[in-house]
Amino acid sequence: MTKVAGLALPFFGLIFIGFLAGRIWRKAESELSWLNVFVIYFALPALFIRLVAATPIDELANWSFVFATSLATYTAFAVAFAFAAVRSRGDLAEATLQGMVGGYGNVGYMGPPLALVALGPSAAVPAALVFCFDVALVFTLAPLMMAIAGHGGASPVRLLFDIPRRVLLHPFIASTLIGVAAAALRYEPPAPVARLLELLSNAAAPCALFALGVTVALRPLKRIGAELPVLIAVKLVLHPVIVFGLLAWIGGFDRIWIETAVLMASLPPAATIYVLAVQYDTYVYRSSSAIMIGTAISVFTVTGVLYLITHDLLPFGLFEP
Repeated sequence: MTKVAGLALPFFGLIFIGFLAGRIWRKAESELSWLNVFVIYFALPALFIRLVAATPIDELANWSFVFATSLATYTAFAVAFAFAAVRSRGDLAEATLQGMVGGYGNVGYMGPPLALVALGPSAAVPAALVFCFDVALVFTLAPLMMAIAGHGGASPVRLLFDIPRRVLLHPFIASTLIGVAAAALRYEPPAPVARLLELLSNAAAPCALFALGVTVALRPLKRIGAELPVLIAVKLVLHPVIVFGLLAWIGGFDRIWIETAVLMASLPPAATIYVLAVQYDTYVYRSSSAIMIGTAISVFTVTGVLYLITHDLLPFGLFEP
């Protein structure tokens, strides 16, 4: 258990330090914007480029893994969405955001750094594939569902052009594509560029986790919906169970890939959900509460997942004849 605590606590410690900073100094959230720009557009993309570029191209084309993990994310979203739609009597906009709480985890800020520290360099590729296709799924689902619900005001023709643009130009996905191209061409950057990428990528985890903690601290905790326990349970418990079940049932994956996917699925709701809630003026305060409470509970659930992984307690033989 000491080893597990040594893996999990530094990460959650960085989030907690950011949370304390946000609570003590109470600066306006706009003052965090430059740190977020650095993390989203420079530090994390540099990390993704380095990880993916160093990977053999055949490992990046594991479409059965992409299908299984994306299907698991969508299934968790669908379960949470169906529950929310019934409970809200057909409010599709609110149900969409509640579905995001149940299906979309913090795969950008927390996922790759935690996977690399906990599982080693072999976790880089599966972590990159999970966050890339989860981000693509969310940036496709959110505008489509909100358009169906009558929010956002975008025409179907505009959505056809807008969704691919938003997906492909997202810095996480764009940097992954650059890494894929470098891996395919076996390109090695000049030493100064490589050193710059290394410096940026080394700053990714501490800056991202600190920024996440500050962001959670600045979110208002004004409304805690009765639906929240179910949504958090779907995200932190059901989602990793679905991922493990699908990958173990399909079979043929390296053990480290399954463990990485389960760890990524166990992460708490992403702060992006609050941004979407504000953008569409729906479920704003309760999405903020979901992120804060989900992150707090994930200290225990993610630690539990790490314990299962490090002690080889995942039931890999469940679907073996």
